Amino acid sequence: MIQIPDGDMLICGVTSPEELEEMSIDLMLKAFRPAERQKQFLMEISKLPRGKVVTAQLKGEIVGYVTFCPPDESERWSSGPEEIIELGSIEVSPKFRKHGLARQMLEVAFKDENMEKYLVLATEYYWHWDMEGMGMNIWEYREMIKRLMETVDMVLTDTDEEEISSHPANMLMVRFGNKVSPTTTRQFETMLFTE
Repeated sequence: MIQIPDGDMLICGVTSPEELEEMSIDLMLKAFRPAERQKQFLMEISKLPRGKVVTAQLKGEIVGYVTFCPPDESERWSSGPEEIIELGSIEVSPKFRKHGLARQMLEVAFKDENMEKYLVLATEYYWHWDMEGMGMNIWEYREMIKRLMETVDMVLTDTDEEEISSHPANMLMVRFGNKVSPTTTRQFETMLFTE
């Protein structure tokens, strides 16, 4: 529970599809799709075998979320070991930024011992960033995201993956859980570069 001027903010480490269905969603959570469609998408992710949704909730309303899911089939990472999951998205309503909710949701997510068996990757593309809303230029925003990911031991990792290498601000961040096998690590490392 986090005290903010609007009330008590709850960070829920695993939010079930049933809980998500019962809650409303802040209409400003629209970085990826309209808020109501985003809520449906969160419910779909929470039903996946390797899916996980972490939420920031205020008075029964979702005001922020972090998603984890298997890599999309169109991405090279999907052909890798089962232990690879993607930190798919992080979004906090503009009304509740500056309270450290993104960091706190990530910390809660990774306190789950189950996360230690996964190699978690985050593909960060500048075209998803709300630079205007944050009053930052592309490089300031990139540094903010990098520092945020580093709080949960994610590391910047080089790759020649086409979308990541299409712009110097894009980046791949990776966290190797302490139960990830050396074999899985080696398999992933061979996927970083095509040549």
